[in-house]
Amino acid sequence: MDYTITELLWLFLIYSFLGWIFEAVVGTIKNKRFTNRGFSTGPFCPVYGVAAVVMQITLADLVESPVFLFIGCGIQATVIEWFTGKLLERLNRHKWWDYSNKKWNFDGYICLEYTLLWAVLGAAAVRYGNTFFLFLYKLIPEPVPAVIVWTLIAFMLLDLAVSLAAVFHLRGNGQNPGRHTGRLSSKIYRAAVSVISYVERRMAKAYPVIEEKSEEIRKEGKFAEGCGFYKLFWLFLTGAFLGDITETIFCRLTSGVWMSRSSLVWGPFSIVWGLAIAIATALLYKDREKPDRHIFLIGTFLGGTYEYVCSVFTELVFGQVFWDYSNIPFNLGGRINLLYCFFWGIAAVVWIKLLYPRFSEWIERIPKIAGYIATWILVVFMTADMLVSSAALIRYNERNGGPAAESGWEQIIDTNFDDEKMNRIYPNAQQR
Repeated sequence: MDYTITELLWLFLIYSFLGWIFEAVVGTIKNKRFTNRGFSTGPFCPVYGVAAVVMQITLADLVESPVFLFIGCGIQATVIEWFTGKLLERLNRHKWWDYSNKKWNFDGYICLEYTLLWAVLGAAAVRYGNTFFLFLYKLIPEPVPAVIVWTLIAFMLLDLAVSLAAVFHLRGNGQNPGRHTGRLSSKIYRAAVSVISYVERRMAKAYPVIEEKSEEIRKEGKFAEGCGFYKLFWLFLTGAFLGDITETIFCRLTSGVWMSRSSLVWGPFSIVWGLAIAIATALLYKDREKPDRHIFLIGTFLGGTYEYVCSVFTELVFGQVFWDYSNIPFNLGGRINLLYCFFWGIAAVVWIKLLYPRFSEWIERIPKIAGYIATWILVVFMTADMLVSSAALIRYNERNGGPAAESGWEQIIDTNFDDEKMNRIYPNAQQR
């Protein structure tokens, strides 16, 4: 079943609200006083909404297979919970929750007890809940649902922006959040500081650990030192380039032909590989000293989930299927398979333990000024490359029995990226 963006956002808001109620009840019982445990101040826990939408998009076809639906929901919810915990730790350098005292926990962020709970709740939502909530959505006369959804989304985005500002203020150990805002009027400045301070107090009450000073010491002196934006961008760029080269050589050795494996129309870059390298580094950076089996397990589940999400995303947005593993044993919908998931786990160990330290050292050798200038030039180029590639893929799909180009940008794309050229750049793409 196809869903509109507004319908998916409706489900996202519904489950974000239900998740907030669940967290508030748990926090209130635990602390014996009302506790808002959400990242945002409003009555929303976006992670629940994200999980619900991802499950609906990727697992709706399994509603007639309860066992596989249960397993899929448990795995996806667990990966999302682990990813969220790691992301929040990266933002504030502290764990926001810790399950280390529970049996069968992993990394303190996930445990078997909650995995089973999320599996039950997720399966119930996909099988029954979403049908009910979409039925309610259709009962409301248009355009009221769209107005409600987009108004609440705007409010949530503003709320999240304020919450992020509070997190970075806490991360800065209480430095003045407005020291770079001298041009703002004093009233706006005082209002902004007041709002951020309120959010900080709320977060500190719900998660006292985030106020503790981090032991992490920020290094200075070298370009891209540590694991910040500049380091991650260069790793993304390097991973995208090397991933394309690796896949090209692999196809030559296994299929006997040279073919393009690039994700973009300009340059040999595989975005899937680049993002995988950047995300894996950001999430596993603090775990790089842990045993290989720890990294392997994370890499296996995280890599499989990442590849599955990429497959669904490209099919939904571009109408293209870039890989199909249906002929490989133990596959899930042709999007992932167990063997390649193990490859992701092995790749995670090799990357974090062996390759990352060397690549990190090479990047830090770039002169600072030249590094900053080159980074932003490449950021602009890669952004333009991805935008043009997205437009070319959209038109490539629409030209297949669709209307002729009408607007100026469509005509430009069709002239410069006709079917022959797109077939050469994306030889394995299958339209659906």
